[in-house]
Amino acid sequence: MLIACLSVVAILLLAGCRQDMHDQPRYKPLAKSDFYADARSARAPVEGTVARGHLNDDVYFYTGKVNGQPGEVFPYPVTATMLARGQERFNIYCSPCHSRLGDGNGMIVQRGLKHPPSYHEERLRKSPPGYFFDVITNGFGQMQDYSSQIQPADRWAIVSYIRALQLSQGAKLDDLTPEERAQLPAAPAAAVVNSATEAMPAATKGEAR
Repeated sequence: MLIACLSVVAILLLAGCRQDMHDQPRYKPLAKSDFYADARSARAPVEGTVARGHLNDDVYFYTGKVNGQPGEVFPYPVTATMLARGQERFNIYCSPCHSRLGDGNGMIVQRGLKHPPSYHEERLRKSPPGYFFDVITNGFGQMQDYSSQIQPADRWAIVSYIRALQLSQGAKLDDLTPEERAQLPAAPAAAVVNSATEAMPAATKGEAR
C-alpha cells in the first residue's frame, strides 16, 4: 500500500515538471530568420547605442588627432608615474621588435623580422606625440594595431616613454647643469682602469695587465 501511494505521488510530481523554458523557440547566434526582412535573427543595436565604458567623448585622448592630423601635445601632463608605466608597457609590447633602446634591433628582428625604423632617426624625433599614439592604435606597415591589447592611457604612457628614450639617446653631457652633473653616479672602477690602460704607451700596457 505504501509503495502504491509513493508511486502515485511520484507520478503527480513528474507530471508537474515542464520543459517550456528549456524547449522554448529560440535562435542560435547568427542563425537565419524568416521573420525579419533582412533574414538576420540578431538585431542591430539602436542607432546611437554606446557600449558601457566606451563613450570615448574625448576625441583627442582616444585618437591622438586634431582635425585629422596628429596632435602636438599630450592630453595631460607627463609625470614620473606615467613614465614608469610607459616603460613597463613598452618593455612588454614594444621592445621585442624595437628593442629597449628604441633602435629597432629587438630580439624578434634579430631572428629575421623586418627591421623597424629607429626612434632616434630625425624623422621620428620630430614626429608629434599624436603620431606615435595613432600608430600604436591602428598599426603601420608590418606592425599590427595594439588597440585591443593596450588601453588608451597606457598608449599615451608608452608615447611619453618613447620621448624619454629619444631624449636619453640624443643627450650630451654638456646639456646638464653643473648641479645635475654632480648627481651622476661615479664611473665603475673597472672602466676607470680600462681608460687609464688605453692611455698608456703600447710598451707598458703588458706590464699594467
